[in-house]
Amino acid sequence: MPELVGNTLAGLLTLAIFSFLYKDNVVYKFAEHLFVGLAAGYYVAFQYRTVFQPNLWDRLVAGDIVSFIPLALAILLFTRMLPSGQWLSRWPMGAMIGAYAGLQLIGFLQGDLIAQVQANILSVNTGSWVTNVNNFLLIVGVLTTLVYFFFSTEHKGAVGALSKAGIYFLMISFGASYGFTVMARMSLLIGRLEFLFGDWLHLL
Repeated sequence: MPELVGNTLAGLLTLAIFSFLYKDNVVYKFAEHLFVGLAAGYYVAFQYRTVFQPNLWDRLVAGDIVSFIPLALAILLFTRMLPSGQWLSRWPMGAMIGAYAGLQLIGFLQGDLIAQVQANILSVNTGSWVTNVNNFLLIVGVLTTLVYFFFSTEHKGAVGALSKAGIYFLMISFGASYGFTVMARMSLLIGRLEFLFGDWLHLL
């Protein structure tokens, strides 16, 4: 019985979302607001259980004096709502942005930049002509795309030709990314249709 009720609610809400394909309506707005509200409530509860309670509250209860520093910074964030005390919120904002930027920079250098540079150091003499062609196209695509984003020199002559080739590689990349996105959305749609006609209506 609980499974039937859950499947019925999920099916009705799915149909409510699909009703937007016809036009914007009250049923769709209700389902949309319900989804946003549930997601926000779940996110708040999840953050409380996984971030606030173990990292701050439990430490304060245990007598960790150092934990009062992030607590004070968190309280200062709310001073942004006070016209005369908005400047106090700049301290925690600066600390968060600075720490986040530093961590992201390290992660970007190690996980993205260096890894991508290493991945593009390819050989064009692998013994397989298919692999050689693929590696050559990848190297040319990376270099011409970098030339396209090099704005210190006017894009004329050889630089302009390389830049134009980079545009073609970018368009191919964007097209492939869009195709993968559409395929992913179609997979989600197929999953919902299988739920509607299979798990809910038992027509499959």
